[in-house]
Amino acid sequence: MRNLIILTILFFAFSANAQQKGSITPDNLKVIKQSYNKNDAATKALTNALTNNDVKDIALNRYNLNTIEHNFKYKVDVKGISNQKHSGRCWMFTSMNVLRPIVIDKYNLGNFEFSHNYLYFWDILEKSNLYLEAQIKYAGKPMDDKYVTYLFKSPVGDGGVWNSFTNLAEKYGLVPKEVFTETNSSNNTTWMIRIINRKLREDGLSIRKMYADKAKAKDIEAAKVKMLGDIYRILALNLGEPPTEFTYRFVDKSGKIGETKTYTPKSFMKEVLGDINFSDYIMLMNDPSREYYKLYEIEYDRNVMEGTNWKYINLPSDEIKKFAVASIKANTAMYASCDVGKQFNGDLGYSDINNYDFESLYGIKFRMDKAQRIITRESGSSHGMALIAVDTDDNDKPVKWQFENSWGSSSGHNGYLTFTDDWFSEYMFRVVVKKEFIDTKILKILEQKSIVLPPWDPMFRADDK
Repeated sequence: MRNLIILTILFFAFSANAQQKGSITPDNLKVIKQSYNKNDAATKALTNALTNNDVKDIALNRYNLNTIEHNFKYKVDVKGISNQKHSGRCWMFTSMNVLRPIVIDKYNLGNFEFSHNYLYFWDILEKSNLYLEAQIKYAGKPMDDKYVTYLFKSPVGDGGVWNSFTNLAEKYGLVPKEVFTETNSSNNTTWMIRIINRKLREDGLSIRKMYADKAKAKDIEAAKVKMLGDIYRILALNLGEPPTEFTYRFVDKSGKIGETKTYTPKSFMKEVLGDINFSDYIMLMNDPSREYYKLYEIEYDRNVMEGTNWKYINLPSDEIKKFAVASIKANTAMYASCDVGKQFNGDLGYSDINNYDFESLYGIKFRMDKAQRIITRESGSSHGMALIAVDTDDNDKPVKWQFENSWGSSSGHNGYLTFTDDWFSEYMFRVVVKKEFIDTKILKILEQKSIVLPPWDPMFRADDK
């Protein structure tokens, strides 16, 4: 009798579960399966093709390949392709690639690169300090608080944007690549960052315990400084210790050797870039999910405690294009970032919204516009590159553009990436333009009080590829 009761209970429990609202019922499944007819010849052919080949190879639009060419009416005078290797420092490479033409032209050089490893050292140390300061600020919050969860999820990483570069350059200066060269850990950052994040998470817990034990603020600060000593040691062991002073001389493209001078990183930056004012560079964003002609700021999107957050003017894409064209015509490269993987043909170094026809391949529609892709996190900026060229039609309207990438000269079209104007509209997000190329009415927006967005906002997708 007891077994019968148990079986009856289990039967009703199973039946209730089977009838639960929202589950796929046998009748549902009959309707669902109608979308795939295995006896249809075209369906058979597609199944064979997709189960035996890469999806992108099958979706490649052959008709679109005939439209590709890499010639431009207006192009910034740039030389040499950099290579960030297996690191997420594209934003740093891009920022330096925007500025190095100034040095190349000033000293008549065949090529020149700033040291990425030098600023990368300070970037990770400063980010670690910012993280620990935030842990102190939110030490009294519960572990499931949004800010605390955000901190522990990813303490530091390689990613950044233009303001990340300017924060570092203003504080630490710049050095030539030859003075502080790349290491295996700067070219392949994964393991070093994992070790640092492991230590920082542990440090975060220690700070929270000190706070709970009612430790004095000065004692917590002293503990933080000691924690940073551990991070400095890890960085120095992996990247080398950055120079505070060095000697250097330029050799121009004819082989003429310049005067040997002694520099500090700050004095070197001042000599090669002059009295550069980074506040003259304005970040413009195209985010149709938010109101245009407003000033926005991402909270905690900086790498230096006393530095500036990521701040931008949100504009329609056509406005940004107008200023970008003016900059290129004036031989001035720009920091830019985009959703690089969308409709990207890496073999040809070409991006176009019609490169891959997934709709025809699968027989289904993809209907989200740019704003919807942003709010659902289907799309967002993932990679920074220098915007250096534009081609226009007979009415001087843009038809295609070009990036100088930092994936080496064997990537794309000899290290460059060409993209159509339509692709710019759909997948370009940020362009940093000098004030002199921007309308006065747009610059007035900088006087607005910025609308502050939380660090987990969809737009907080640092350029980290």
